[in-house]
Amino acid sequence: MIKAIFFSAFHTTEGPKVLHQVPADSISPSSTSTQIPLLHFPSVSSYIVPRPEFCSHLITFCTPAHRVLSHPVCLLSSSYPRNAYTFSIALVLDISAPFASYATVTLKLASLLRTLEEQSRFLSRDTSPPNTGKIYALCEILLEDLNNYCESMIPIDDFNTLNIKLFPTYPPPPPLYPHHVPLSTVHLDSLTDANWDLTMLKVLPYIDGINSVKQVSLLADADYKLVRKAIEHLLYYGCLLLLDIFSFSAIYAPTAELASFVQDVEMQEECVRYVALPSEGNGETSKQDPITGFHLVELFLSLKQAQTVKSFYIEHSETMDKIDVRRFITFGVIKGFLYRVHKYAIATSRILQRKRDHKLKIRQKALPPMAVEARDHGMDPDSAELEKFLDGTHCFDEICTELMISEQELVGRLKASGDVQIICR
Repeated sequence: MIKAIFFSAFHTTEGPKVLHQVPADSISPSSTSTQIPLLHFPSVSSYIVPRPEFCSHLITFCTPAHRVLSHPVCLLSSSYPRNAYTFSIALVLDISAPFASYATVTLKLASLLRTLEEQSRFLSRDTSPPNTGKIYALCEILLEDLNNYCESMIPIDDFNTLNIKLFPTYPPPPPLYPHHVPLSTVHLDSLTDANWDLTMLKVLPYIDGINSVKQVSLLADADYKLVRKAIEHLLYYGCLLLLDIFSFSAIYAPTAELASFVQDVEMQEECVRYVALPSEGNGETSKQDPITGFHLVELFLSLKQAQTVKSFYIEHSETMDKIDVRRFITFGVIKGFLYRVHKYAIATSRILQRKRDHKLKIRQKALPPMAVEARDHGMDPDSAELEKFLDGTHCFDEICTELMISEQELVGRLKASGDVQIICR
C-alpha cells in the first residue's frame, strides 16, 4: 500500500523542494502543521533530486519505517534557468511491503512526465501553488486508485493518458521435475481462449492429477522443455499443485497436522464430498451406510510407515470400497496431514568404486559412457544407466520416470545388480 506520493524539483534559489504531496504535509509539513512527516526531506533530498549523474536511474532507499522509490529526471536545455530542469516523482511505502511492482509504476510515471515536459513544458510551466493544480490532482488520483483498485487511468490532456496497473508479484514456483504430478486448483478450461500459447492448449487436457509432467509431455506430443515451462507458468500463478505419482505400492503416513482435521468438522465434510464414490444406481452418493467424518479420521489415523496403500486398502476393504482411494490420499497430501514415504536405492562401496573407475576410462575411449561401462564390466546398457541413480538422492518415482519402467521392474533390476540397499524416508 502506498503511504504517500510527492513531486519535487530543483528550485534555482531554494534547491531541492517538494512542490506537491499527497497526503498533505506527509513529506514536507507547513509551518502551521502539527503532523509528523513520514520522512525528513532535507536529509534525503540529495537522493530524491540528485546530481545529473544519478538521474535516469531507479533510486531506492529506506528509512527506519518506510521505503522510498524515485526515478529522478534531468532535462538539459538553454530555455531553463541554469540550462537544466531536474524533477522527481516518488512513492513512499511501508518498509516491509513488497516493492517490485511499484518500481515499474515509478519508472512509467517518470517516463510519462518526461514526455509531457519535452512536449509542452507541462511541469516547468506549472505555476500552481503547492498541493493544487494538475500535478497535484495526478498524484491524488494515482494514490487513491492504486491503493483501492490496483490500477489507474488518468487523462492528462487531449493527447496523453496515464494507464497503470499493479501486477502482483508471486514467489518463485517450487522446482519442477519429470516425476511430479500437476493438479489444477482452478477450472483451467474457463480461463483459456484462442490467443493462449499452443503448447499450453495441448497440455491442459492431460493435467488431471494422475499424469506426471513427463507423461503429460508424451500424451500431448510436445517437447518436454516447452511443457515444463508451461506448467511452471501455471504454478507461478497458483493454478496448480504438485503431487507425487500415486501407486498402490506407495507408503503414506500422517503428520502432526492431522489433529486439525480431527477437530475441523467442515474439513471432514469437505473430504466426504471429495472422496466418496457415487452409487451405481442413480449416480448419487450411496445412502446406505454413508461415509462420515468419523470413518475418515479412523482411516487417516490407521496409515503408518512400512505399510503400503495396497495392504492398507485390503485391511480396511469394507470401508474403502465406498471411497476413491486416490482421492483419499490426495486430499490428505493437499491439506498437509499426510506425507509420502519415498524409497531410495543406495549402492554399496563396490559399485560406487566401479563408477569412479569407469569415468577415467571414458576420457580415453570414443564410446559413449554407458557403453564403456557396460563393456568393461560385462553389463547390459540398462543396468549401466541405472547405476547413476544409486547414490541415495533419487527416489523411486524419479528413477521409474526417467527410465520409463514400472516400480516392479525397477526392483527386479536392483536385485539383479546386487549390493543395493533400499531405504524408506
